[in-house]
Amino acid sequence: MAIVLIVKATDFNLKETIKDYVVGWGTLALINAGLAQGKNRSGINWFILSLITGPVATLLLVLSSNEPKQEETSDI
Repeated sequence: MAIVLIVKATDFNLKETIKDYVVGWGTLALINAGLAQGKNRSGINWFILSLITGPVATLLLVLSSNEPKQEETSDI
């Protein structure tokens, strides 16, 4: 009886666990891209960086200062 309980307690589905991590990592990358755009930084660059580094990119974004907005000038 005890052996059955131990097996059931340690039984987990590796595919589901990996899928959960992938979904979470991708969601974090999307959130980081939005956060980067809010700080006037390139969203796509931070999205790619977040896919590679994950929470480290989030920490860097949170600790970084806002970039000043670039003024658009016309040559008219």
